[in-house]
Amino acid sequence: MHPLSQLDHRYVWHPFTQMRDWLKREPIVIVSARGARLRDANGREYLDGNSSIWTNLHGHRHPQITRAIERQLRKIAHSSALGLANEPASLLAEKLVDAANPRICDGRFALGQSAAPRIGQSKDVNRRLAKVFFSDDGSTAMEVALKLAYEFARRTRGLQKPKFLSLKSAYHGDTVGAVSLGHIDRFHHAYAGLLFKSDSVMAPYCYRCPFNRARPERADAREYRRCHWECVSQVEHRFATQQKRDNPYAAMVVEPRVQGAAGMIPQPAGWLDRVSQIARAHHAQLIADEVMTGFGRTGAQPVLPSDGPAIPANARANRKGTKPVRDSREAGPALFACHHEGVQPDFLAVAKGLTGGYLPMAATLTTREVFEAFLGEYEEFKTFFHGHSFTANQLGAAAALASLELLQSPASVGARAKVEETLRHELPSLWSAPNVGDIRQVGLVAGIELVKDWRTREPFDRRERAGIRVCEAMARRGVLTRPIDNVVVLMPPYCSTAAQVCQMVEALDGAVRDTLGPRKRKPG
Repeated sequence: MHPLSQLDHRYVWHPFTQMRDWLKREPIVIVSARGARLRDANGREYLDGNSSIWTNLHGHRHPQITRAIERQLRKIAHSSALGLANEPASLLAEKLVDAANPRICDGRFALGQSAAPRIGQSKDVNRRLAKVFFSDDGSTAMEVALKLAYEFARRTRGLQKPKFLSLKSAYHGDTVGAVSLGHIDRFHHAYAGLLFKSDSVMAPYCYRCPFNRARPERADAREYRRCHWECVSQVEHRFATQQKRDNPYAAMVVEPRVQGAAGMIPQPAGWLDRVSQIARAHHAQLIADEVMTGFGRTGAQPVLPSDGPAIPANARANRKGTKPVRDSREAGPALFACHHEGVQPDFLAVAKGLTGGYLPMAATLTTREVFEAFLGEYEEFKTFFHGHSFTANQLGAAAALASLELLQSPASVGARAKVEETLRHELPSLWSAPNVGDIRQVGLVAGIELVKDWRTREPFDRRERAGIRVCEAMARRGVLTRPIDNVVVLMPPYCSTAAQVCQMVEALDGAVRDTLGPRKRKPG
């Protein structure tokens, strides 16, 4: 065993890892990387199949981000944000506000430039994200949004005990408040005694939806679903019931377009727009958890003009009266998932890809209305009493500024579109494997759900460790990723070449067939 592996076994406790299993085998110790490739302590190379747990946007050791950090190091690495401001954080806040307030200009998507956005339906035209609160990671970004929404509801709506609604199988982080918003038992049950109660409502999980009357097909379940939008009706019922109890929801919390830790569960087109309108009708705020989905991860689709969200042709019958959608060539790419359906939240939580995967940093964006609810005289104690030692860290802000510049460059836009298109072309090859039940792609995110038999959708028992075994077999083929139970995630860095994306899909295909396919009988 490599000396570094021995040190790891002796001293390190890994997150979300059953350490008894971990200690049975030698770990892969990563020592260097370049672009989409990682190298371990034994000199073996791997493709980074999940962007280093969904954080690395542009590839490892990107020269532009590296230079930005080096320049900042020659000035200062960190100073406190308590009572002091700093240069890169101030510049970054301006850039984030611009990026979070898109508008349609001459029929094309453009950055905010401090102009009021023209997003989606009229409900969101004047909802402008104007203030940025920096923190350290996705959990703390959500904690900030939760605390701000809680106190805002108390101060402006007179709610004594503000309540929150989120989706079943939701995961919003590991701090106590963020855990309270989540509904994945294996992550959250052990801490039940520490948590406040939040309500949940069904997620639009088309592949396993009890209301979907369609029989399994070899296609993304969203494409052939047969339903009456019961998932939306359930949200409406939840809001109405809570209203009758005279304790309306303060906010609804959602990962736009796709739930990450739930198993890469994608929402059918139109769902986000519909539920956001329900929340608005009940005067609830909308908290968008874009920790995973932000910064171009959900694809190169355009910000939609005010005609409303695009609905797939096979789903149009479920939404009669939808106005024609303009040609997607009239608009440019959105950096945030909620803008794909013209939805502007009251709180936008970002992290992971904020610095391009270089340094831990997060931000929570909100409206001036929320900000002003915390203004007052010193003795009124309206201050937002929350903070972190490394809030607005200069190195993180410098990396984030460089990452945003890259994201907005034509080269990056083209690279993202190429990776997305290559995935869309290559993933269908997996349908020939009988243990592939559903392939769901949202932009540059893909979740492949493994089942015992695609015809019945019968899942593997968790004790069979199907997803883990497949990912271990992928590692032997030179591709690293991590499963979510029986769902294998592919989320390539934006710099990945078409050949590298093809290699990722081929490794998954071979791993599924070798690991889960029919066992060959021994001769004799």
